[in-house]
Amino acid sequence: MLREVYKNRTVFVTGHTGFKGSWLTIWLLSLGAKVVGYSLYLPSDPCNFVVCNLKDRVTHIDGDIRNIKDLRNVFSKYNPDIVFHLAAQPIVRRSFDDPKLTFDTNVGGTINILECIRNTSSVKAAIIITSDKCYQNVEWVWGYRENDRLGGDDPYSASKACAEIVCNSYIKSFFSKKDLSRISTARAGNVIGGGDWAVDRIVPDCVRAFSENNVLEIRNPQATRPWQHVLEPLSGYLWLGANLLNNNSNVVGESFNFGPSDNVNRSVKELIDEFVKVWGNGKWRAIVNDIANKKEAGLLKLNCDKALFYLKWHAVLSFEETVKMTAEWYKAYYNGEKDMFDFSVRQIEEYIYLAKKKGLVWVE
Repeated sequence: MLREVYKNRTVFVTGHTGFKGSWLTIWLLSLGAKVVGYSLYLPSDPCNFVVCNLKDRVTHIDGDIRNIKDLRNVFSKYNPDIVFHLAAQPIVRRSFDDPKLTFDTNVGGTINILECIRNTSSVKAAIIITSDKCYQNVEWVWGYRENDRLGGDDPYSASKACAEIVCNSYIKSFFSKKDLSRISTARAGNVIGGGDWAVDRIVPDCVRAFSENNVLEIRNPQATRPWQHVLEPLSGYLWLGANLLNNNSNVVGESFNFGPSDNVNRSVKELIDEFVKVWGNGKWRAIVNDIANKKEAGLLKLNCDKALFYLKWHAVLSFEETVKMTAEWYKAYYNGEKDMFDFSVRQIEEYIYLAKKKGLVWVE
């Protein structure tokens, strides 16, 4: 189903060098799409984009989403059929150090993308990816729904709430006619998977420490998150894009949560302990630092009933499968696997196989 939709389509991906963006790019390439990627920098050294040699497989453009002139030139030159907007300043704690950059990128950059879509007739569909942190988090025990209050106390969360409000305004003001681009927003968070070496993320911290036989230092081991493998929300994004291209009136202009089932909500401690089981060794300890000055949410999860009802989408992997697939990618890399692109494609195929076993419509 997905291959029929994306094969030979020109797909514009912002943030394609990032963790989620690079995995989305790999999946799109495996579906036969022509990927045009637009990104300002490599997020880390090493990074999934380089490890999987994606620069030679896509049209790679170094660009800043804050620069609307350059963006317009790219849209005009390549005339994409569909847009996935992932480029962002994605780190919560960095948003405290540079709030202006965070708002300029996450809000201003989103406006620039929407302006380019508005003035490019070739674009049939667009998915604007924000974050689960766009919700005003009061740390209640049930998941947030798409119509719950937006907000954010830290600059990153606030910027993503603002991006959602901007998208809603553009959709209602400029994309309401049937012959115009069809746009939706997607909200997900706390993804893990192979190929992420970003600073201040739990799995990359594990990998850096354990690969060098160092003791991992953890700020908040009791913090609970709905951990999900990166392929889970990406399957939702791709299926949402397919529905937009096919003009499913139930999804056009809507927002969707993509998250795991409730039984995948686990603490940081549980995640690390499970990772150590698959990795084979590793030690960690809790530390006290500047949490008080850079407060992070203790509990945040999503209600994904809307995606289940309108898209027939739900997560595939158990917590154990999520951690196993993640750790096995890193083990392959550190053991000298020669072709990590091929290894990543095989993991996508494994994920699709498990989805087929559950009878999910997007893989039929």
